[in-house]
Amino acid sequence: MAVGLSACGFHLRGPRALPFESLYVGATEYSDLGAALRRSIRASGGTRIADTPKDAEALLTIVSEAKEKSILSLDSSGRVREFELRYRFVFRVHDTKGRDFLPQNEIVLKRDYTFGDSVLLAKEQEEVLLYRDMQNDLVQQIMLRLAAAKKPE
Repeated sequence: MAVGLSACGFHLRGPRALPFESLYVGATEYSDLGAALRRSIRASGGTRIADTPKDAEALLTIVSEAKEKSILSLDSSGRVREFELRYRFVFRVHDTKGRDFLPQNEIVLKRDYTFGDSVLLAKEQEEVLLYRDMQNDLVQQIMLRLAAAKKPE
């Protein structure tokens, strides 16, 4: 089977090279998202994480980040049965002169989950895990968009 897969050109997706030598990731110094994003950038290979904006070829600026929770459905007695979680992230990548590598991008991730009053602690933990899963998906989507960025002209 391995011989057949290698003959067809199949290979595992590895880290993609980013189109800039150095990148400053703003406003996420102490967040879980910032740490995961920095880890992914370092794993991609040739891009260095800059300590200050002036040392970077490109700057990733976070325009907004929001976690939202809304009621999706109620039962016949008016109790919540389902919630929808949303994670909105808006960013842009530009150089020190303000020219865009990537114009402003919005990523919206959604997850639904059922809710029950009898298992309140378990459902709170499930919500935390769903947000963590969305954060991991968010980092992967950001990395794909960073890899597709074009140098400004």
